[in-house]
Amino acid sequence: MARDKMTYDSYERDIFDNPPKGPVGVHRGSRPLMARLAPFLVVMLIAALAGVGAWLFVSGEYKVILGQSTSQSETASNADSADNKDSSNTSTNDSDDSAKKDTSSSDAKDSSTDSTQSDSTNSTDGTDQNAQQSEQTSTVNKATQVLVVNATGIQGYAGQRSDVLQTSGYTSVTAANPDGTLTMPTYTVVWYQNETDKATAEDVANTLGIATVEQAQGLAVPITVVLLN
Repeated sequence: MARDKMTYDSYERDIFDNPPKGPVGVHRGSRPLMARLAPFLVVMLIAALAGVGAWLFVSGEYKVILGQSTSQSETASNADSADNKDSSNTSTNDSDDSAKKDTSSSDAKDSSTDSTQSDSTNSTDGTDQNAQQSEQTSTVNKATQVLVVNATGIQGYAGQRSDVLQTSGYTSVTAANPDGTLTMPTYTVVWYQNETDKATAEDVANTLGIATVEQAQGLAVPITVVLLN
């Protein structure tokens, strides 16, 4: 008895005989790099957050953070309360001041006006006098007489210094040697007699490069320059 030989074509075709086209299963195409790294990044982020939370809990830092937040809230609340109180007090004071002003008499206003005008006049007079005195003191008068005394022993040195002053605009400068009428100091100095000559004396000192300026009495001229080594 002959045995039938079974082949592929001997079976009835079904859906498994028409598989889908393209790679499937383990043969699927590779995914993008970010899609493959995303799970690892998420795990690392969660682990980092968990680590920070554990550190805060173990070290007790979370209490400090909570305490700071509470303190800031209380400070803001107190500030708002203080502002409200100040506003209320200001409003009350303004109302009281307005009532007092309304009840004042016209005689009191006239008296206050007269007093204010008198004080203003006195203040203006005093300011004008001070301004005039200050202007006189701070004015440089290059027509003022200046005596340059040579106590250095260097011949012609006073004349040289006098030429410097004349070049800078001084019109009445005299050079001389010590004649015994002045008590010679031990240092180079510019003397002035009156307060109104102070600014001029300081300008003379700056022009000649002298550091010391002093007021002195009994000078023959308003400003005297004593030159020493």
